[in-house]
Amino acid sequence: MIIGYMRPSQEDEDCQQQEQMLKDICGSIVREEHSSAKKRAVLTQMLEQINEGDKIVVSRLFTLADSSRHLFELLEILEQKGVYLQAIYEEIDTEAKKEYSLRKMVGYLVEFQNEIISERTKKGMEYAKQKGISTGRPRKADENVKKAIKMYQSKKYSLKEIKESTGISKSTLYRYLEN
Repeated sequence: MIIGYMRPSQEDEDCQQQEQMLKDICGSIVREEHSSAKKRAVLTQMLEQINEGDKIVVSRLFTLADSSRHLFELLEILEQKGVYLQAIYEEIDTEAKKEYSLRKMVGYLVEFQNEIISERTKKGMEYAKQKGISTGRPRKADENVKKAIKMYQSKKYSLKEIKESTGISKSTLYRYLEN
């Protein structure tokens, strides 16, 4: 049996993109209701019910696993059960006895880890936004910016003196002067 596994992500909250990739390949598709790394009931249930010779298909590796360690643990389970894994984006299919170059595999793992970090960052920013917390670097106080601009325009102070007096760096000062 070929089973598709989907999990919501920041870019594909309703899993429609994943479903488009999986629908023609898989006999059945299962979907987590949430994107959380914890309490992945559908994944746990699928792992309990799979049989030797089955194949799990995901659109990307980070859909299946939440970290390199988690991916390794899942691969051990699949290997013990004699189940294959296919990751469409990464062009990985453990059923095909194809050799993969180490460079290519390490590249996929680096990209996998970057996707996990990116997803967590986006979730954190969305959470902060919902709570009304602003993200990013805090803006400098207007009075300090105005003072720094006046000092700069007077041509009496060096950039070092302006920074020491106002706390406004050279790059920040120039950015405000461009506006």
